[in-house]
Amino acid sequence: MLRIITQQADVIAELQRICNRTNDEQVFHKEATVKEVLQTVKSQGDKALLHYTAEFDKQKLTPEELRVSGSELDVAYQKVNSDLLEAIKLACRRIEAFHRQRVPKDWVHFGSDEIVLGKRYTPVDRAGLYVPGGRAAYPSTVLMNAIPARVAGVERIVMVTPPGGDNGINPAVLVAAHEAGVKEIYRIGGAQAIAALAYGTETIPKVDLITGPGNIYVTLAKKLVYGSVGIDSLAGPSEVLIIADKTANPVDVATDLLAQAEHDPMAAAILLTNDTVLAKNVQVAVERQLVDHPRRTLTEKAIAHYGLIVVVESLQAAAEFSNEFAPEHLELEVEDPWALLPQIRHAGAIFLGHSTPEAVGDYLAGPNHTLPTSGAARYSSALSVETFLKHSSIIQYSHTALEKVASAIDLLATTEGLPSHADSVKRRVRKEQRQETPSVEDNTQSEFRNQETE
Repeated sequence: MLRIITQQADVIAELQRICNRTNDEQVFHKEATVKEVLQTVKSQGDKALLHYTAEFDKQKLTPEELRVSGSELDVAYQKVNSDLLEAIKLACRRIEAFHRQRVPKDWVHFGSDEIVLGKRYTPVDRAGLYVPGGRAAYPSTVLMNAIPARVAGVERIVMVTPPGGDNGINPAVLVAAHEAGVKEIYRIGGAQAIAALAYGTETIPKVDLITGPGNIYVTLAKKLVYGSVGIDSLAGPSEVLIIADKTANPVDVATDLLAQAEHDPMAAAILLTNDTVLAKNVQVAVERQLVDHPRRTLTEKAIAHYGLIVVVESLQAAAEFSNEFAPEHLELEVEDPWALLPQIRHAGAIFLGHSTPEAVGDYLAGPNHTLPTSGAARYSSALSVETFLKHSSIIQYSHTALEKVASAIDLLATTEGLPSHADSVKRRVRKEQRQETPSVEDNTQSEFRNQETE
């Protein structure tokens, strides 16, 4: 049963409990297992990958079977019907069009005294994409990770995904990867896949950056390898928060809540509304839609533990509670969503109006669906082209410009106890001293002469 609470004093505590749902004692035990996997893969390479795939995924592989072959891609295309292929291609086009608008441009500013300042963007050389398997196939996750990497200009994109029955990978996942421009696909999942990407093995190359969501073992592995390799974020269970008023359709709201809950038993589905009648109608609609739900068991578990309806005093109060939770997905199913939008400070993605369910963003609106979870939207953003780029500062000073700031640099460097920092400027601005100072070659010759005299 989806709970309804009306006591405002209980709201923050409940939202905090849901936000912290992955912080339990079991995580520490899982972290020990992940550390062992990482170290073993680092030292044993492919041998460890095959061992852990047999132990955790119950799939036996040979080193030659780790990489997906071209013939497998051909078979995958034969298994995907034309309508699905067209849907994948449509999603590709729209996602790429959005991300191409977001590519940052190099810039250079020429200031007074011939000072040149700027910024230059360059992609990482190699990116590793993790695509989860298990309960469902996620071709959309392939597109959302691979397309921004390709748009950013990453030369080598490596994808890993867990094998299913008979070592197979869902055909739609393979087709999506090929359409998105991925040329290397490996059938490996879990913490061992993250270890392979972070450290490299005989078969799988070491990458510079790992992106993509996974289960708790994948997330812990990404956390532990960070520093040896870059990561996008630490993704937790998915979540949606809906702010709705009396103009919302209760059946639609219920469906949107279930659309999130069906992901995972730990997914969160929250409704904040200022209308008591809507709250009760949504509660009833959820129960009715669960009766024949194909994923009823796990969806009911998510709703029971991490589902919530809160009746609030006003939409402004709902916005404040939402900002406290900082949801991954936020739906504004209200009469005037644009009027409410300025009050929203923290959310991974915001869906405005009654005709914009989260599923639009999940698949082909264009913006990325790999988003911050568990409150991380307070300080982080969606996966994007920028995730795969680094920026370098560009600095050039003329002699005149250096002379004008030399005394300030000298003072700052001396204050910090770094005399060579100060000298590196003073030696350049004192022309007469620089001219009188013997060159490195002169000093070397003088030392040899002294040695001969001795």
